[in-house]
Amino acid sequence: MSFPFVQPYFGLGNSLQTAQAGGAGGVGGWVELARTTLGASTSGDIVVSGLSDKRYYMVLMDQQATGIVRPNIRLNTDTGSNYAYRYSGNGGADSSSASQTLAEISNNESNDLPQFSIAYLSNVSSKEKLGISHTIYGGSGAGTAPQRTETVFKHAQTSNPISSFSLYNDKAGDWDTDSEVVVLGWDPADTHTTNFWEELASVTTGSAGDTLQSGTISAKKYLWVQASYKNDGGADINALPRFNGDGGSNYSKRTSTNGASDNTRTSRTWIDVESGGQTQRFANMFIINNASNEKLCIFHQMDYGGSGASTAPNRIDGVAKWTNTSDQITSIEWDQRDAGDYAAGAELRVWGSD
Repeated sequence: MSFPFVQPYFGLGNSLQTAQAGGAGGVGGWVELARTTLGASTSGDIVVSGLSDKRYYMVLMDQQATGIVRPNIRLNTDTGSNYAYRYSGNGGADSSSASQTLAEISNNESNDLPQFSIAYLSNVSSKEKLGISHTIYGGSGAGTAPQRTETVFKHAQTSNPISSFSLYNDKAGDWDTDSEVVVLGWDPADTHTTNFWEELASVTTGSAGDTLQSGTISAKKYLWVQASYKNDGGADINALPRFNGDGGSNYSKRTSTNGASDNTRTSRTWIDVESGGQTQRFANMFIINNASNEKLCIFHQMDYGGSGASTAPNRIDGVAKWTNTSDQITSIEWDQRDAGDYAAGAELRVWGSD
């Protein structure tokens, strides 16, 4: 069975990737179950209902605000004290809450700027429903680092599958026009050919070098990016993404390495996803790509730390933004800026959808 939270068949050849994207073979994949897009601002919930019973869900949340909003999750419109969650804001100490009427997925208390969240849910009718979410919010301009919240949560309901997903705001502001929640489903028995994620770029380098670029890609509202690479055995490498060839000081980020306190970088000419080194790495990034808003990114990266089971890998958890508010992302560079080179076989994959 393919693990559904990473795009199946990554790096196994174009024929399998084409099938996964909904082409030949009809092998299934993430299918859009339903979405709700607001046509006007509202103080009520954003509810996506009528969901098919799938083993896993991926939920994309594009949150526009009028006043202060803070997103929370409810399932099956259940407002009883049937939720428990644990979260960390900006890499700080965990906080937990039990017997709640919702699951909090953002710490936003102070601004009305756009937010972006992605959540994964495990759905077995007879089991408690388990979820993981990541949210980026806060701070306008490249001189201000974004903020982030990581949450794990459960809905203690063991008699029905998930049939609806609600985004509930517990602050005084309203969800603004064009706020949107998209619910995707994945099941091992699926054989549809309508995958939500369309492959936009598939690049594998044939020789060592500094460049890992998507080329021109279709402009899509949601982007999913994966990169896999290592150095060529010489000096350190330091991969630093940027968009649309923009080398201005228009990026900022917040990251934590191995659970340490968050590190922030502002007014940068690229996104600092990592520190330098010589080991093999794999990165996974989601981007909300609205032309008129800053581009918000949620990413995770690991490097293997050294060969063999006796050496633990390293992890980086982070958020970043590109402050362009007039264009959609239509090209991605995942280039390295240190003295070394990527080894041949470095890979960049980009999927997208509206």
